[in-house]
Parts: sequence; C-alpha cells; structure tokens
Amino acid sequence: MFKLGVIGDEVSQDFATVVNFVKEFNLDSIEIRSVWDKLPHELTDADIGRMRGLLDGTGIEIIGIASPFFKCDMDDAAERKEHLDILKGCVRAAKAFDTSLIRTFVFWDTGETEVRWDELIAAYDEPRRIADGEGIILGMENESTTSLSTAKLTARFIEEIDSPSVRAIWDPANEAHARAGETPYPDAYNRLKPTMIHAHLKDAGANPDTGEMESVPVGDGIIDWQGQLQAFVNDGYEGHLCLETHWRPSLKIDDAILNRPAGQAFSEAGEEASRICIERLLKMTGNLGA
Repeated sequence: MFKLGVIGDEVSQDFATVVNFVKEFNLDSIEIRSVWDKLPHELTDADIGRMRGLLDGTGIEIIGIASPFFKCDMDDAAERKEHLDILKGCVRAAKAFDTSLIRTFVFWDTGETEVRWDELIAAYDEPRRIADGEGIILGMENESTTSLSTAKLTARFIEEIDSPSVRAIWDPANEAHARAGETPYPDAYNRLKPTMIHAHLKDAGANPDTGEMESVPVGDGIIDWQGQLQAFVNDGYEGHLCLETHWRPSLKIDDAILNRPAGQAFSEAGEEASRICIERLLKMTGNLGA
C-alpha cells in the first residue's frame, strides 16, 4: 500500500504546524518546498537542526526535497549556473534529512520542445553527474509551464536519458493543465508509471467563467482520483503520495506564485484547504480494495 504525506508549505510556513498536521491525520511523510519563507537550498544548519528537533520521535519521514531546480530560462547561462548551485544546496538539505529524492524540472516552456529536444537532453548531463556522485534521484515532474508539460514528454525524456538517477514524479492535475495533455488517469498514468518513483495529489477543474483549468478541492475536479488510487494499489505502488493542495477556499493564488510556490503568500489559508482535501482523500483510501 502506498504511503500518504503532504508538501509542507501547502499547510503552513511554520514547520511545527506542519508536523502537528501530519501527526493529527496520521500521515507518513513531509515533502519540503519552503519553510519559514526559505527554499530548501536556503535553509541554514540551524534551521535544519530545528526541523529535525521537531521531527524527533514522531516517526514522520522527510520523503523528498521539492526544489525549483531548472524552473528557469534555458537560454540564460547565468540563471542556469545559479540553478546548478541551487541543486547542490538541495543535495545538502536532502542528505541532512536522509532522503535521496529531489524534485526537478526542465526549463520554462519555449514552445520549441521538439526542435530543441537534444539541447534539453544535453542540459541534464551535469545534473545527472551530480546526482550519480551524490547518490541522489532527480524526480522529474510533468509540469504544464515547462518543456516537459505532459507525461508523454516526461516519459520520453527519462527513457532517453536512461539513468537510474532520473525518475518520474507523477502529477495527474498537472496533466490536466497541459494543452497537449491526455486523460490523466488512466492514459497519462500508464505512460509514466514504468519510471514513477513518487506522486503528488491535487485536483483540477475548468473555471465556469473562463474555461481555464484551475485548482479545486480534491474530488471536485476532472481527475478520477478513486480510480487512480485503486490503480496504485493494483500496481503494487508502495511509495509516497503527497498532497499538493494548490486550492484555497477563501482566495485565489496568483499564477506567478503558483508557478514558483513558496513563502507566506503561497501558504496563506493552506491549512484550512489541506484539511478539507486530506479528509476527502482519507475517505477515498478507506474505500480501496486490497
């Protein structure tokens, strides 16, 4: 059976609040994206020590580092160099929390993914060397705003790189947001599951006024989450599924913040939203067959 967790800043920037939330709902893990308004590579030794103290004795696992690595302009050499330093900082954080998984991306979408495919592959030579040397797994996420907007592209990228250090993070709602996306479950899931190492949970539905996809409470959108959860069981997936709420009950998160989620502006009203979504998720998991 898969394990359940939460991306911490979907609940709060305060790590103690996140830990208490995970304990309250008897979840297994936390994925770190931003804590106390700091990204993972910005956490100091003192920050990490404080976080480890809050985790001590809880049995809660830090399952991964949700880095912003390579959410940048592929044609900006200085930005790319900066992001390699970000990756190295995230490796330091991962090791401090005894996790090997770092979530990564493949640049902002240029609209020329096919034309520049070989460049995209080559850009991961150095990250892959870093991962190989450090015993780290780069979890590639299908993300609608990046060059790997769909499960189809993400699977192709991982298969061509052909390295155990590069695996997939499956996010059905991201597929729903992608212009060229397929039906998230079962079609896109079946493409990505051979390389899947981790998964995120949120939901998406069309705005009735604009028709644009937006985040909605889990269970209210177009994702067949009951079917997807049962498929995880049927397929023997024993990894983690982390809630990434993205929806807020009392406000709309600005798109610029959604593209680079972090900090208090992102986490505002997150605990309330995540409570609603985790309660719905737990009801769904209670209906799963063996």
